[in-house]
Amino acid sequence: MSRRFLAFIGLAGFAVALLVTLASGRAEPTVAPPALPLRDLGGVPAFRPQASLAPVSVAAGRRGLGAYHGAAAWVDQYDADVLDDPYPALSEMKDRGVRTVFVETGSWRLPRSADFRDVEGASLAIDQAHALGMKVVGWYLPGLDDVALDMRRTRAALRLRTERGGRFDGWAVDIESQRVRPVAARNVALMRYSRAVRRLVGGRYALGAIVPDERSSTVAPGLWPGLPYSSLAGVYDVFLPMAYSTYRGHGSAFAYGYSRANVEFVRAATRRPVHLIGGIDPGLAGGEADAVVRGALDGGAIGVSFYDFAGAQNATWRALRRLAE
Repeated sequence: MSRRFLAFIGLAGFAVALLVTLASGRAEPTVAPPALPLRDLGGVPAFRPQASLAPVSVAAGRRGLGAYHGAAAWVDQYDADVLDDPYPALSEMKDRGVRTVFVETGSWRLPRSADFRDVEGASLAIDQAHALGMKVVGWYLPGLDDVALDMRRTRAALRLRTERGGRFDGWAVDIESQRVRPVAARNVALMRYSRAVRRLVGGRYALGAIVPDERSSTVAPGLWPGLPYSSLAGVYDVFLPMAYSTYRGHGSAFAYGYSRANVEFVRAATRRPVHLIGGIDPGLAGGEADAVVRGALDGGAIGVSFYDFAGAQNATWRALRRLAE
């Protein structure tokens, strides 16, 4: 078929899809947790020691930076069992040595009218975690195709006050949505949103950037090739790479090298502190969880966690104990 005819078919398909969306009265899809890959996503650069790693630039005095240190745990918007009654989970986290819990407030998948997936659950988690002496960092996954909507939800979360006057101790942005294409336009939208968040919180508030792993953010085709690390480092104070070794390979040696390489890559690219997110739990086998923690610490990470709490294994908790030693 000719290119002109193929282009006509593509435009016709887009028009039909648009009419169906408008007729349905909603632009957002029904809420469902993102599917996990069923296979390995490909190789990653081999671990290589970096003798001349760039020094980390820590923004002294930024409120909330301490929340990213040490062991942490993750609760996403689909963990209804936790959000309905946070205390048992938080108490277990505390007993396991967790210092900070990351609580997702929502994502672009929410209905347009909603700012939170579960505002009551988030409020309970804040108050109960604080009562246990733990920090709470809120996080949100922006679609970036509607920055005004993403900012409305971010503003609502950062202004949240519980019945006891509690609030989030920090804020992190989950940078992985591919709704904006091409990547160059996505980067523009990302920086527009990121700078708006920085203006909202001011210059003394520590912001975290949850970013794809090294391969996903540097190799094309990939999740986000060309992620603007240097520009992001001008906005965010700490980076949290989603270094899920279970998507890449298996074995303790692989998990160690992969985790360490990701920490060193992000530190060098941003000159900012790094908190490594390992996983996916419970897919980690044998000594892989321990290898993830050792690799992260040897690479210079200030903190380590595993995604997510609902799938945590005893081996994961034992590995995180290294951060308290």
